[in-house]
Amino acid sequence: MRQAKPGMIVADDIYNSSNQLVISKGIMLTDRIITRLKFNSIIEFNIIVSEGKDTSEPQKAPEPLIEISYSEKVRTSAEFKEFQQSFNQKVDSFKGELDKLSDANEPINISGLLEHTSDLLEKSRNGIHVFDMLHCMREHDDITYVHCLNVSLLSNVFGKWLNLPEKEIEILTLAGLLHDIGKLSLPGELINKQEKLTPTDYVTIKTHTLQGYNVLKSKELDPRIANVALMHHERCDGSGYPYKLTADKIEPFAKIIGIVDVYDAMTSARVYRPALSPFQAISVFESEGLQKYDPAYVLLFLEKIIQAYVGNKVRLSNGKEGEIRMINKHALSKPIVQTGATFLDLSKEKDIIIEALL
Repeated sequence: MRQAKPGMIVADDIYNSSNQLVISKGIMLTDRIITRLKFNSIIEFNIIVSEGKDTSEPQKAPEPLIEISYSEKVRTSAEFKEFQQSFNQKVDSFKGELDKLSDANEPINISGLLEHTSDLLEKSRNGIHVFDMLHCMREHDDITYVHCLNVSLLSNVFGKWLNLPEKEIEILTLAGLLHDIGKLSLPGELINKQEKLTPTDYVTIKTHTLQGYNVLKSKELDPRIANVALMHHERCDGSGYPYKLTADKIEPFAKIIGIVDVYDAMTSARVYRPALSPFQAISVFESEGLQKYDPAYVLLFLEKIIQAYVGNKVRLSNGKEGEIRMINKHALSKPIVQTGATFLDLSKEKDIIIEALL
């Protein structure tokens, strides 16, 4: 996908790893559609070649380059280097703690687990600073352990944005640490598989919610923590798993962690796709997620992230650079951007998106 550009025509129906249709044959690419393809880990597809060329042999469309200068600025800061060193140490320690929990007879060390998160939070200035640090922490091989630690940190920040009592934030943070513990029961080669998942692979991976619940339900924990492991892939419209529960049947903490879980997955780079920028991730939530997630949670979460970037310089998909001036609450991924003396309302410029932070 390295040179996929708006205006290209898709030659075939495109499906994701779970065999769900992402884009139909004959659709013209837009910036939003390219973002959706990246989110679904589509690494190559066919386009129709025009201008007199032989259309019987579609060609591969490569992927646009990703601007990393904002991340580079973060990575060169002294505080990031300190955070990175501490993070890597915590991952190794957390891995040992989590592995022990698979043993049904092993008691749970709640304070020891939470210490991994609290120590890292102390090294961050504020909530959005945690997000910035984690956007640059995408190089560790132990995907499950890193993801659980990320989700725990982000859930703690989210809980504070929701003004939850401190004890509730502690439970939410612990639930974030343990939400994917069921994946430790699955074959490592499947969890770390770099190729497209087969339908059989996908069915196996989905069992991690039940496996996690079975591990945690016997521990001396707040019952919401086991329910988060079970329900964090349920969606308010009934499209999730394992039980296709609808909004009123889903544990509220599972709704919260379900949002954070997806956001971290989208903004994490994988060998088969690049990380999405915060604005690209928010665009996916707006176009595909507002029916799937509780509005009381997802809108606050997205708005808080966007508000933090007001005043930041950005590069737009039309090649222009500007500065975010105002947030549009009805289209969070489409703020007003000043480019020179001109103010662009991206909510009215349907095919222009924020491509990168500068």
